[in-house]
Amino acid sequence: MKKLGKIARTSGTHGAIKSKGNSGGRTLLEVRVSKAQANLSASRKKLLHMILENPEDTFFLSSRELAKRYEVDAATIVRTTQALGYRKFAEFATDLRAHFITRITPYTALKAASREKRTLADRVGHSVETDLRNLHSLQTALDPKRVIALSKLVKRADRILVVGIDLAASLSWHLAYGLMHLGFPAEAPVGGTGTVQRKVRTLTSKGLLIAISFGQCLRETVEAALRAKEQGVPTFGITDSEITPIAEACDDFCVASVASPSFGSSYVAPMAILGAILVACAHLQAPSRTLALLRRSEDEDRADHRWYRPRQDGGA
Repeated sequence: MKKLGKIARTSGTHGAIKSKGNSGGRTLLEVRVSKAQANLSASRKKLLHMILENPEDTFFLSSRELAKRYEVDAATIVRTTQALGYRKFAEFATDLRAHFITRITPYTALKAASREKRTLADRVGHSVETDLRNLHSLQTALDPKRVIALSKLVKRADRILVVGIDLAASLSWHLAYGLMHLGFPAEAPVGGTGTVQRKVRTLTSKGLLIAISFGQCLRETVEAALRAKEQGVPTFGITDSEITPIAEACDDFCVASVASPSFGSSYVAPMAILGAILVACAHLQAPSRTLALLRRSEDEDRADHRWYRPRQDGGA
């Protein structure tokens, strides 16, 4: 347990992703801390120093858990964030995640979680709590206009490429499958860098590229978005911060937290965004067209005996 009186060793914050705008390469949180220095007490400066220099300890904690970690009361945490100009702790937590986006790895996340004195049942519960927190953050911050704007791009596109690499491939496949089900020409390319690059080269200004990546963002996904943009292809990103490489590379984007107390990212919030996109796409086009497509698919599924049906004699 780190006490407020003990300042953690300085490790520097130069690895954090740069925020947009003229901030001298500092994150939004660093800018706020710098501006508030003159009005911060010595104890608050020490507290903020420890929080900023120990991402593996503070990345996914609530205000109550953060207070427990540094042996102060929750009110102190809230008042300290308010001294930086934040109205709510949730706003501070969002900038904190963005600040640590290049420093949190599966190793550091699991290392931090292993330090928590929890039972196995508590860890399971905490994981679900984090997922719910991510969903709540999405619910309060998601701008429906961005989703609607994307659905309009989907409607006019002659080809849609959904790029998600590694674990995010599950998200790209899900979105592409859903769009195809609604009658849109979407695909999620599989294979190595060469496959993705060749697919992107065939896109024109009438196409659309949707890039999905989080944290530091995978090079292949970012380069695919940049290459598509150079070709005049509209691009849209799904990521977990306004200052990730995907957010910087794409014309527009939606943000969904993937914070998790485990070694793997939580895809609960990104899946919710995909669901919202598919809903918008389904209702943007004429309902009769969508219903006709789904009815045809349903008839084909019945004809192909796709679904399990027990036999009359009790067999399969």
